[in-house]
Amino acid sequence: MKFTKLGTSGLTVSRLCLGCMTYGDTTKGWHGDWLLNEEESRPFFRKALESGINFFDTANVYAGGTSEEITGNLLREMAQRDEIVLATKAYFPWRPAPNAGGNSRKALMQAIDDSLVRLGTNYVDLFQIHRWDDETPIEETMEALHDIVKSGKALHIGASSMYAWQFAKAQELARANGWTRFISMQNQLNLLYREEEREMLPLCEDQRVSAIPWSPLARGRLARANDEETVRSKTDGVGKALYKDDDEADRAIIEAVGEVAKTRGVSRASVALAWHFTRPAVAAPIIGASKEHHIDAAIAALDIDLSTEELAALEAPYRPKSPTGMGMALPLMNQVSVKAG
Repeated sequence: MKFTKLGTSGLTVSRLCLGCMTYGDTTKGWHGDWLLNEEESRPFFRKALESGINFFDTANVYAGGTSEEITGNLLREMAQRDEIVLATKAYFPWRPAPNAGGNSRKALMQAIDDSLVRLGTNYVDLFQIHRWDDETPIEETMEALHDIVKSGKALHIGASSMYAWQFAKAQELARANGWTRFISMQNQLNLLYREEEREMLPLCEDQRVSAIPWSPLARGRLARANDEETVRSKTDGVGKALYKDDDEADRAIIEAVGEVAKTRGVSRASVALAWHFTRPAVAAPIIGASKEHHIDAAIAALDIDLSTEELAALEAPYRPKSPTGMGMALPLMNQVSVKAG
């Protein structure tokens, strides 16, 4: 395993992060039939740890909080707390009630306490705001996050999927007031969605903020041929909203991934993940794993050094897209979270 520091902090993380959204109770929250329960999840945590992965990311909204419960249970069973880096997120409503969601002081203080109970720990290494909150002054959010850090409930803070100007505003506000600044940006980045290369990644590189991309395989589309489907691809509403365009450019990119993978004798997923390590500021793509070979493919990506010619083949078909994964995700999350109760 390879390691790096997260942002300007001294926190050492593996170059791969295991995303824990896959693990949870299928009867709770807004996820579908592709979730794995605790017993089904156990082999993936074991394999991740044995492979040297020390970085794990979840969120309070995943599977109605049961992702945090499973993550906490299995990591306590298998690892020493000081050897792992545990990250969670808050923002999306966890039930249909006032103040249950968003980035207000009240909501964040409740969210961190609830997450710590579910995770079974007295602190998280990284506490992230899952999205920007238009209804809460950013001053309130940043001071609340600073107080959470000073209370010892989180060691560092991060953000996820917002516009670069919003992230810059939050960082400058924290700097000006002597509050804790974000050390990471969890944004959507993959060969099918490269809009973050315009402003967010250059901003992160300049400010020494680590990018920890979500959906590095475009919800699995980059890991299979154009005409292949999975249970998740058929039932994942968020994935369908994010990658609803099935245009010639996307198809060409997927075909290019397949060609590079075939020539090298590796998996498509390994090639698509290896591309991330050529991007400035990227510290650790967040991988999902529901089959054993998913982690194997991710580990293999660490040793793939893509050539200039291969990069050109993978990147040339790309066409600009409208930004997704930010504000557009909230109505969908709200709708399903309220329905789930």
